[in-house]
Amino acid sequence: MEKDLLPFENIKRKILVRKKSITSSKFGCEPDKRHVKELINYGIVNIDKPPGPTSHQVSAYVQKILNISKAGHSGTLDPGVTGVLPIATGRATRVVQTLLKAGKEYVGLMHVHKEIPEHEIYTTCNDFVGKIMQMPPIKSSVKRQLRSRQVYYFDILEIEGQDVLFKVGCQAGTYIRKLVHDIGQKLGCGAHMAELRRTKAGPFNESTNLITLQDLTDAFYYYKEEGNEKYLSYCIQPIENAVKHLPKIYVLDSAVDSLCHGANLNVPGISKLESGISVQDIVAIITLKGELICYGTSKLDSEEMLGEKGLAIKTEKVFMLPGTYPGIEKA
Repeated sequence: MEKDLLPFENIKRKILVRKKSITSSKFGCEPDKRHVKELINYGIVNIDKPPGPTSHQVSAYVQKILNISKAGHSGTLDPGVTGVLPIATGRATRVVQTLLKAGKEYVGLMHVHKEIPEHEIYTTCNDFVGKIMQMPPIKSSVKRQLRSRQVYYFDILEIEGQDVLFKVGCQAGTYIRKLVHDIGQKLGCGAHMAELRRTKAGPFNESTNLITLQDLTDAFYYYKEEGNEKYLSYCIQPIENAVKHLPKIYVLDSAVDSLCHGANLNVPGISKLESGISVQDIVAIITLKGELICYGTSKLDSEEMLGEKGLAIKTEKVFMLPGTYPGIEKA
């Protein structure tokens, strides 16, 4: 396992072909060729959250800038915390559910309350890697009871006096402020979080078209006033980028429309799939052009899906509109 990677980043999957097929050019559209007009109401923006506003306020700003009816963020950041905040637009809003449970990475500054030998700080921080028990803070959105979380890595980047610059990768729902507090308790002197920035939220990071609210405002202006789509198409990513961390199943054109109506996916509808899928995994179901149809829960593993029959995926959330592909009788 490579260092400083979230769990999904460490998984190497292969494409397993069940039934070779080609997709018709008459229906659907490759995500990268989607018109910017559709992206505005069916895309995702990787916002660099500034200090000050809440995540909900930032989501509302995006909604107002793009003049759309709804937008949704992928996990709350405290007002003072900055960094990666993916926000889905319009019909794509429900895709944030897949990001809420994805791993996160932060860079933070911990201030310990007295001078501590550096080797003690390194040793103590290392004790918090792996499974930890954490009590959510008093001001939190979850029930306040002890629960387990996974810390995938905790790297100390620099120590200067009583300030410790660190990078941490962790399971969704881990409270970094509380983690820092607990480290301070174990050091025997106390510690608090002086500054925090999120650098990864699932497949989104600081390298995946991270933009500011001002960038988005300017891009939308150039689009509306000058007809220039270039900047806005950079700012708004296809919804498919929000499920890059999920295993994928690619289906035949003839299976698409029934899935759009909420049907479950049975084995005969599968063209190819990724290896390493286990029962109960959340899986993205994709067209042969790479379009997200829906996601759901796997009822078979990858090898079993190469068979002839069986319920492969129980559909949870549908994104593609019915009629995008023809029904079986019209295909």
